[in-house]
Amino acid sequence: MNHSLSPRPQAGDGRLAPGATDGQRRPLGLRTRAMLFGVLAAAILTGLIALGSRGFHWFDATLIGYAVASIFAVAAVTYKYSFWLARPQTGRYWRRSWQLFFSYANFRRYTVLIPTAILDLFSQQFIRRRGMYRWLTHQCIFWGVILSCCITFSLTFGWIRMTLTATGQHLVWFFGFPLLAFPVDSALGWLIYHALDLTAILLFIGLVLALHRRFHDLSLITVQRFGFDLMPLALLMAIVITGLALTADSTWLRGAYYWYISLTHEVVVVLWLISLPFGKFFHLIERPATVGIELYWKTGEGTEMQTCARCGEAFAPVRFIQDLKKTLLDVGENYSLREDVFAQQSAESTGTEAEEQATRTLWWQDLCPSCKRVARGQATLAALDPGGNRFL
Repeated sequence: MNHSLSPRPQAGDGRLAPGATDGQRRPLGLRTRAMLFGVLAAAILTGLIALGSRGFHWFDATLIGYAVASIFAVAAVTYKYSFWLARPQTGRYWRRSWQLFFSYANFRRYTVLIPTAILDLFSQQFIRRRGMYRWLTHQCIFWGVILSCCITFSLTFGWIRMTLTATGQHLVWFFGFPLLAFPVDSALGWLIYHALDLTAILLFIGLVLALHRRFHDLSLITVQRFGFDLMPLALLMAIVITGLALTADSTWLRGAYYWYISLTHEVVVVLWLISLPFGKFFHLIERPATVGIELYWKTGEGTEMQTCARCGEAFAPVRFIQDLKKTLLDVGENYSLREDVFAQQSAESTGTEAEEQATRTLWWQDLCPSCKRVARGQATLAALDPGGNRFL
């Protein structure tokens, strides 16, 4: 093996792989389709608000700002998510994951694999392996945001409301149907009344831990950006403080400043909702897709494994390597190691046939990680000492 086995991406010099398209260019149709999905999601949410509030009969008009911001956030999130799935890197694995999910051959494995992957998603074990401090921080923020959103949106949209019964109990209604009755002075009643306060306290703990780490961890201070890393945390902290201030004002100050605090709270909530599709917390929407990746990899472990072209060791499922090559072709990258053979084969074919021929060509991806490191080292030595005598 010599220095000719170093990877040579070809997209930068205009020579794209056969059948490939520029990964940075998006046809207008993809953007239009993503916009239509966003509009459809906003229309569906509006319909659910009308349905859950019984034709807006139980919709609180004073919460119109929250509702409008939520509809906009849903439309924007759907647009960005749809556009994200249109990328070759994510679209191929998204489609492949659903194919595996509905495959009868893999059905037996779902009983263990799917619940385990979902549990890992909610417990965030991948973060716990990085450190208990980071895991506790993410758990507090994750569950504080999720539970607060579930409660807030349900109340804002009129999906949940409470009325007083003739016996003096409070009755919870969900989508216009009676759900639960409880005494006003019961422990359950206290938990229901203060559910948002409890989730706010949980979120507050996570935010304090996160901000402490971001202001004291030198490895984060050097790379963090104010708008992307700190601003979302600051908005969440403002939401928590103003939300708890509403409870404090109504409990101890008899609502003396309730209007001003509620207006401030609404402003920061709306700002956070509008920034959700474009900021750091969009990964809350992206993260569930990892369940499909887990399924993709686990089901591939029992299939044919790719052997290294240099040492012959198995290192990855063949399906993964083949999909990776096709994805690289889609984004205009050519990592073939035998360029002459690749060019001769691809000159006579295009499209799917070119992809199939490319998978039969020796690629950089056909080497295991250890052999890649060896190839890089040999290429470096060959570049520094073309005659082969300098390091003797």
